[in-house]
Amino acid sequence: MRLKKRSSANMTDLVIIESYRQNLEDKVAQRTVQLATANQEITRLNEQLKSENLRMRAELEVSRQLQQMLLPQEEELKQIKDLEIAGFMQPADEVGGDYYDVLQQNGRIVCGIGDVTGHGLESGVLAIMVQAAVRALLANNETEPVNFLSALNQTVYGNVQRMKSEKNLTFALLEYRENTLYLTGQHEQMIVVRQGGRVEQIDTLDLGFPIGLEEDITHLIAQIQLPLNPADIVILYTDGITEAENLEKKQYGLERLCDVASRNWQRSAEDIKQAIVDNVQQYIGEQKIFDDMTLLIIKRK
Repeated sequence: MRLKKRSSANMTDLVIIESYRQNLEDKVAQRTVQLATANQEITRLNEQLKSENLRMRAELEVSRQLQQMLLPQEEELKQIKDLEIAGFMQPADEVGGDYYDVLQQNGRIVCGIGDVTGHGLESGVLAIMVQAAVRALLANNETEPVNFLSALNQTVYGNVQRMKSEKNLTFALLEYRENTLYLTGQHEQMIVVRQGGRVEQIDTLDLGFPIGLEEDITHLIAQIQLPLNPADIVILYTDGITEAENLEKKQYGLERLCDVASRNWQRSAEDIKQAIVDNVQQYIGEQKIFDDMTLLIIKRK
């Protein structure tokens, strides 16, 4: 009788164990299906992300090429009789927020340089807007500096508001005519290297206000003029040059830039540009570039 009870108990245990086993197998199978479904979804999302990344890279590449195409071409610069001009631009991302241009319009030689806050696609779009607006103003023979910068500011401000962006830019406009430079707008200090390598630093703080930050900056715009003699050099740049850091997090600095320019004052504009670029790159070494770098060298023939 006891054997029958024990046998019955064993059978009950076996049934319970089998039930647990079957339940566990069912859960494992169910979980396997869930994991397979999740894996399929992850694969689909990865493919979608890859496709989106490819599309975004393609769009950035188009924007980068457009920005490069709008830079002054060597053939244009060679047509300027009185000046040697050489430019350099290296964005931190595929698309940079720096701007520079050189225009010859009705006997006027005008150089513009700007630095949009930040870098990347949005900053690059704003830089292209500025380039188009500056060219339009010059094509309409706008020569008065207050009117010029005021109109440029209102155009950029309106677009920035429409974009719901907080971007703005420092901007300087330099015009050369009859041995004289006319400088307008707030940007980095302009460097002038005279014969013999003597360096002058021209502060632009009181010549304007960041473009696109306020709707009306008319009362903040001013202009200065200074002579440009044969062999004199003007250097315009963005802070990506002076604030470039080496591996020790030390900045390149304005003093080093002035020193290189002074030591190379007898060379051509192209050679001076290359000497500065090489010196900056040697200084930062393998450090990543964190900001767009732009350099414009103007030398009186």
